[in-house]
Amino acid sequence: MQAVMADQDDVPISARDAKELFADYRTAPAIVLAVSGGPDSVAMMWLAVRWRRALRRGPRLVAVTVDHGLRTESAREASDVKQLAKAFGIEHRTVRWRGSKPKTGLPAAAREARYRLLTQVARASGATHLLTAHTRDDQAETLLMRMARGSGLAGLGAMARLSERDGLMLARPLLEMPKGRLLATLAKAKLSFAVDPTNQDRNYTRPRFRALMPALAAEGCDARNLARLAARLARANASLELMVDGAERLLAMRDRQAAILPPPAGVGFDAVAFAGLPDEIRIRLMQRVLNRIGHEGPAEFGKVEALVMALDRAKTGSDGKSLNVFKQTLAGAVIIRKKGRLAILPAPPRGAAQRRGGPDST
Repeated sequence: MQAVMADQDDVPISARDAKELFADYRTAPAIVLAVSGGPDSVAMMWLAVRWRRALRRGPRLVAVTVDHGLRTESAREASDVKQLAKAFGIEHRTVRWRGSKPKTGLPAAAREARYRLLTQVARASGATHLLTAHTRDDQAETLLMRMARGSGLAGLGAMARLSERDGLMLARPLLEMPKGRLLATLAKAKLSFAVDPTNQDRNYTRPRFRALMPALAAEGCDARNLARLAARLARANASLELMVDGAERLLAMRDRQAAILPPPAGVGFDAVAFAGLPDEIRIRLMQRVLNRIGHEGPAEFGKVEALVMALDRAKTGSDGKSLNVFKQTLAGAVIIRKKGRLAILPAPPRGAAQRRGGPDST
């Protein structure tokens, strides 16, 4: 677990702090640093360089700037990062998001393009880790945005400090740091940075939530407390996932036919045993199996939740134990309950199902 550091928002990050922040990546062969040129990413690059210099042996650092081509200043900002990386003595790459840009959902599309391009450079560079400069302030904003969307517990855990993405480890070493400490670090080091006006453009969701932060802080909902809440929710979510693991094993032990089989064989459970699990465990287990068996992408949590509730609403059989026939499709899988069995099988292609009069799709 990352050590707790000084909590003042205006204290520069020391070399000792940097050693703790980047300690987990010491044995990596190479690290890609996502550096846009803004204050957070420039501070991360500077701290990583200081940390690397203090090591006798350490990973190769590669700074990468993604030019989205959305602002006229972006090419100059990428060039400025290149010059700064050169002054620091580390490698730099600029990659560009080419092609047409969507008229709606631009931030999400830009984010996906950014990670795709960063991943490509990381693989070409032999890097095992991709580092981004998300801060405690970003974490608080992410929690608020997901609360507004009605996210489940997994989403409310917000961003993880370390996760896997496309075969790489995505790390956020500054996730517990307030932005003020990064600004203080840059001021002490006399380093300049770019200011992206879109970060204050209230036509986008995140800047609108960012503008709410002062009023929320006055009521006690400051970035520190919101980030703490996100961490606690993430911890609770991890505990629930362990319970889902146990439930999956329990169902398999109760019924040999319930053993998890690889696609396309599908999965079978004792329906009464499944119905007896707590709601949250059933929903998560169903989502996990649908993602494993289905062929139409990840199953949305809300739709899985509705599916499990629909199972509950189906009337119990005359003996009070067996459950009536139920059939529904979701995320490229068909869910069938019949004769006390609950089966999740790959659904036929939509066109083929319609030609054969197959199950209705939700």
